[in-house]
Amino acid sequence: MLDSCKLKSACNLPLIYNKKINTSGTSNADVPLADPGMYQLDITLRRGQSLAARDRGGTSDPYVKFKIGRKEVFRSKIIYKNLNPVWEEKACILVDHLREPLYVKVFDYDFGLQDDFMGSAFLDLTQLELNKPTEVTLPLKDPHYPDHDLGIILLSVILTPKEGEHRDVFQTQSLRLSDVHRKSHLWRGIVSITLIEGRDLKAMDSNGLSDPYVKFRLGHQKYKSKIMPKTLNPQWREQFDFHLYEERGGIIDITAWDKDAGKRDDFIGRCQVDLSALSREQTHKLELQLQEGEGHLLLLVTLTASATVSIFDLSVNSLEDQKEREEILKRYSPLRIFHNLKDVGFLQVKVIRAEGLMAADVTGKSDPFCVVELNNDRLLTHTVYKNLNPEWNKVFTFNIKDIHSVLEVTVYDEDRDRSADFLGKVAIPLLSIQNGEQKAYVLKNKQLTGPTKGVIYLEIDVIFNAVKASLRTLIPKEQKYIEEENRLSKQLLLRNFIRTKRCVMVLVNAAYYVNSCFDWDSPPRSLAAFVLFLFVVWNFELYMIPLVLLLLLTWNYFLIISGKDNKQRDTVVEDMLEDEEEEDDKDDKDSEKKGFMNKIYAIQEVCISVQNILDEVASFGERIKNTFNWTVPFLSWLAIVALCVLIVILYFIPLRYIVLVWGINKFTKKLRCPYAIDNNELLDFLSRVPSDVQVVQYQELKSDPSHSPCKRKKNNLG
Repeated sequence: MLDSCKLKSACNLPLIYNKKINTSGTSNADVPLADPGMYQLDITLRRGQSLAARDRGGTSDPYVKFKIGRKEVFRSKIIYKNLNPVWEEKACILVDHLREPLYVKVFDYDFGLQDDFMGSAFLDLTQLELNKPTEVTLPLKDPHYPDHDLGIILLSVILTPKEGEHRDVFQTQSLRLSDVHRKSHLWRGIVSITLIEGRDLKAMDSNGLSDPYVKFRLGHQKYKSKIMPKTLNPQWREQFDFHLYEERGGIIDITAWDKDAGKRDDFIGRCQVDLSALSREQTHKLELQLQEGEGHLLLLVTLTASATVSIFDLSVNSLEDQKEREEILKRYSPLRIFHNLKDVGFLQVKVIRAEGLMAADVTGKSDPFCVVELNNDRLLTHTVYKNLNPEWNKVFTFNIKDIHSVLEVTVYDEDRDRSADFLGKVAIPLLSIQNGEQKAYVLKNKQLTGPTKGVIYLEIDVIFNAVKASLRTLIPKEQKYIEEENRLSKQLLLRNFIRTKRCVMVLVNAAYYVNSCFDWDSPPRSLAAFVLFLFVVWNFELYMIPLVLLLLLTWNYFLIISGKDNKQRDTVVEDMLEDEEEEDDKDDKDSEKKGFMNKIYAIQEVCISVQNILDEVASFGERIKNTFNWTVPFLSWLAIVALCVLIVILYFIPLRYIVLVWGINKFTKKLRCPYAIDNNELLDFLSRVPSDVQVVQYQELKSDPSHSPCKRKKNNLG
């Protein structure tokens, strides 16, 4: 049984469907469609019969989805290698009207590939008798091949009206809220997985080796490891988290693949982890034999309690509840520095309303809903139908694992027959948020380079422990699971080349400057440089290197606070981003004109690699520059503290002792902690500093004066 009934918002247009139920007695077909009452639909998914074979072995791995109004409300478990599966699973679904039929879709699960469609059917809710169990047989059909027989699905359903108190609670549009409390946790735990290594994997290449990588899947969540070239015993040392939605656990599907350039990747083997068999709050070391292949995978798996991630109505506000607010402030007080280092802070986002959105439908309206993302935590509002000025009035809360994360709020238009249309997006670094201030954010395009139509009103509060946040800065960033695949773009390649050239030219110009001193192009400058050279070399100590960096940071800081900083907006990067956006639009409108792309299609992967390397080199140089430019003051202050500590260490401790401690730590690290994930603290620090492209993307656009909200300041909670 599902632990919480799911609610679908009202006002969808009805789908066209065939009525498949014959009932004797009074049905609720005469219930007025305008009736705002709630109904509870209890469904038992019994079994399937004579389903379609989608695998080469003449069988399938079927599972079933239930949808109402394009929203998925239930997904069954997977029954492997069976055309007559028996599920016997129960679902409790709350619906606010009977106009929308229940859409039943069956898929064949494929490891690492897109699942195959096995048929669909509709259940007309208006033909069900109230308060009476009904056995339903649904013939599965493919809309493209209506004559094909794809088997049947057997259900048992009961439709019950919700009266009185429940009707009042659920009449408001509110997606994914519990029927008992208006505040609910959307997932029940965190599965932390560390992929350590592979052993004796199968050789798939002609050289007797492989280029292995691993794919993980838990429900709709996916993760792909990095590729380890030319090895049968890869060492990954990668850590990531999945959300655990089911109380009983779930099954993690794992597949190993060999990367092949220019053709389809080779399958090495597969295995599974049954989370229901693992105890909570304990790390399990698992050595898994790969089936249908050779070798083993070594994993560490830990199941922990759920983080505080929730959705609730505007009237239920954690920070306005004095007792709960005090508990949150206490949780992140300076006295709890070493308590749960992964729990850095608390984020509350009020999604209030939007105004002047783009019309995405032919009716001149849109059906907007909002997606709020923080790293891999992704929550949605309900849909407000046929409205360009929607009001959501929802509050989202997140646990902060990295204070340098960026909050992304995206507005989409819900479409019945295809994927949702993009309406606008804003990206807000957590460190730039001003607590308790309601602001109108101008929506941007997909690339975050320019405005699109509309503004969205948000009120955001961030509470965090600064010491925990500083310590977390020195460990690897969390990798996002859902990211756009790298694509080859002439403008993007040119942009990255120009960015890299600008970084290299800084070094070249510095070399020219030094050489001009040697050549005595300017005698006074060369004389001053010569005297400085003699003084520094004669008095040089190792601690002077971080001291010079500290002085540079301090100099730039005083320039900024005195208003003498002449740092201009990076219009070069902005122009390049706009050119790239124009190219994207042109490609969308005229996909046939791809002369340049066709010419280099054969070496596409090489070009993408060059494009990415240029981006990494340019970003590295820009991040160093932005550290000293105080682009993110928190990180610049952290650099000052680190440099001060380094100066003191180098001044008082002989270099041989420092090197000795460093070497002992390096040599004994694997002995002390054999499964530790390797990292470089300096690179992890720089990964939190935004590049010039990210600085442009995170810039807040000025809104039209007519959209300026009344700013209401509360006590600063941070």
